[in-house]
Amino acid sequence: MGVFEARGTLAKAMKDLSLRWSDVRVHWNDERAEEVEKELLQPMEMDLRFAANAMDQLANLLARARRDCE
Repeated sequence: MGVFEARGTLAKAMKDLSLRWSDVRVHWNDERAEEVEKELLQPMEMDLRFAANAMDQLANLLARARRDCE
């Protein structure tokens, strides 16, 4: 699996988690649910953005290395 494929897999997993969380949130609406969202899910989304950015940079670096080796 390449970097772009891995990035897509990670993004899809986060999207699936967000959709499932939305389904759960309809039935679970208390302080603890807000804590889960604030302390776990929101930071996870931020981490995903950082990871996606790093993966993009890595893909560019690998592409440049491949070109340099040709």
